Amino acid sequence: MKKVSFYLMMMVLSLTSIPTTVIAAEKNPITVISNTKEVPENVKKMLSRLDEIKAMDRSSMKSSEKKTLRKEVRAINAELRSTGNGIYLSVGAIIIVILLLILLL
Repeated sequence: MKKVSFYLMMMVLSLTSIPTTVIAAEKNPITVISNTKEVPENVKKMLSRLDEIKAMDRSSMKSSEKKTLRKEVRAINAELRSTGNGIYLSVGAIIIVILLLILLL
């Protein structure tokens, strides 16, 4: 418990001792250029297919037809996720990074 409270105090002291306004004032202002990316045609087709599936009346379908639709939706969602350019970090990874920063500084 003493170590945890010690690390918390050190973290608070290190964060409050850095003059953030001085650091922020040194940087030049950045002009934001609007970068409108157009959605690729294949992504538009996949999104429209998902909308069609959502609009379908599935109450009159057989279970095998519903199963194929579920598989199709999962495949489309997986492909849409793979086309994204984002970096995803889990909560555990973020905690590890923060702990490493605390311990190494």
